[in-house]
Amino acid sequence: MSTNEPLFDRLGGQDAIETVVDDFYDRVLNDEQVAHHFEETDTTALRAHQAQFISAVTGGPVDYDGADMYDAHEGMGITDDEFDAVAEHLDTALEMNDVPKSDRQQVLTEIDSYRSDIVGA
Repeated sequence: MSTNEPLFDRLGGQDAIETVVDDFYDRVLNDEQVAHHFEETDTTALRAHQAQFISAVTGGPVDYDGADMYDAHEGMGITDDEFDAVAEHLDTALEMNDVPKSDRQQVLTEIDSYRSDIVGA
């Protein structure tokens, strides 16, 4: 695939993103450092919103209709270390699904642009 294609397409489209998100949340929900943030969360809805969010921020034909990042994370007390742990799980899930390093880094850079809205919200 050409690097001129939207990142969404290079990731494999909606089905591939949904697979990455499932692998990602399987890892996150088994990580003692961050799993407590999801104890009372509808993880089916969360997975759907995350897939929608990643699809939207990677240039897919999807509009994200969830809460903005600050509102979605307000009061959770997420730390930089927790944010980094979750980002590492995303990177691992992308790698497990054969996403090239340059595309993984682009996804992580996009996600990191929301750090200030998520950490300490």
